[in-house]
Amino acid sequence: MAADQLDLNLLRVFDAVMESGSVSKAADRLHLSIPATSRALGRLRHAMNDPILVRAGRGMVPTPFAQRTATRVKVLLDDADRLRLETVGDPSTWNRTFSIRINDALSPVLAPRLTRIVARDAPHVQLRFVAQESKTVDLLRDGTLDLDVGVVDPAPPDVVSTVLFTDVFVAVVSSGSRLGKLRSLTLDDLCSVPHVSASRRGLDRGPLDDALERAGRTRRVVAIVPTYAVGALMALEDDVLCLIPSRLASHLQERGVPIRAHQVPATLPVATVEQRWHQRADADPESRWLRSAMIAAVNDLPAPR
Repeated sequence: MAADQLDLNLLRVFDAVMESGSVSKAADRLHLSIPATSRALGRLRHAMNDPILVRAGRGMVPTPFAQRTATRVKVLLDDADRLRLETVGDPSTWNRTFSIRINDALSPVLAPRLTRIVARDAPHVQLRFVAQESKTVDLLRDGTLDLDVGVVDPAPPDVVSTVLFTDVFVAVVSSGSRLGKLRSLTLDDLCSVPHVSASRRGLDRGPLDDALERAGRTRRVVAIVPTYAVGALMALEDDVLCLIPSRLASHLQERGVPIRAHQVPATLPVATVEQRWHQRADADPESRWLRSAMIAAVNDLPAPR
C-alpha cells in the first residue's frame, strides 16, 4: 500500500464504500457527489494497488484484500477521532462540518438561531441540515449524523437523548379572514372551512380526526402539503385552516407573517422534542459544544402564543 498517497479523507471514503457496498450510498453517507466519490475510489485503488470493489451481477462486492483491510482502517479512523478529542480547543479555531437531522416543523425555527450562534462563536464551522426522511438511528451509529432533533420513538441503549421542549398544535388562519378575527374557535368554526394537511408522508388523517370523530364531527381536507411551513403559507388564503406546531406559529408571527394561531378546541397529543446523539460522541468536546449551542438556540425561541 502506498501509504504516502493516503489521507484520512480517503480512508473515510474506503470505510464508507466497504460498509455500504455502493459508491452512490457511500456518497450519500459522506455528503459528497457521486463523481467525487468515484474519483476518491479511483485514488484508493491506485494507492492500495487493488480494485477494492468489483462487479458481481448487478451489485458490487469487496475484494479479499479490501475485506482484510477494512477492520484495520476502522481502527485507524477511531484512533484519529480519539486524537482529535485530545487536541480540540477554542471553537473559533475549529474547521469541521456538523450534520444535523431535523424535521420540517423545527428547521425554520431552530436552524436560523443555531446558525447565528455558530457564525458568531465558530466562524469556520459549517452546519449541514438533513431532512428527516426517516427516523433510523443507523446514521447516528455510523457517524453520518452528529445530532438528530425531532419527535422520535424511544431511544435504543446506545443512543443518548435529552428533551429540548414540548409543543402543541394550533390552528392557523389568515389574520384578516373571518376565523382570524374571532377571539377563539369552536368545533363548528373548526369544521366550517377546508383544511390543509401538512404531512411528510402524504397523510390526510391524524389525531385531530380521531378527536373530531369522538365528538361526532368530521373535517374536509382539501389539500395535503409536505411541510408545516408550506401549510402555514397556504393558510394565508382566506377561509383555509392548517394545524402546525405552536412554536412554528409563534416564529412566523414574530417574523411578521399575518397569521392568527387559535387554540384547537379538542384534546390533541403533546409533542416532545428531543436532541439525540450516539454514545460514541457523548464525551467529544466538539459534539458537546454543538449540543449546548442547540440548547441555547432553544432558549431563544419565542414563547407560544
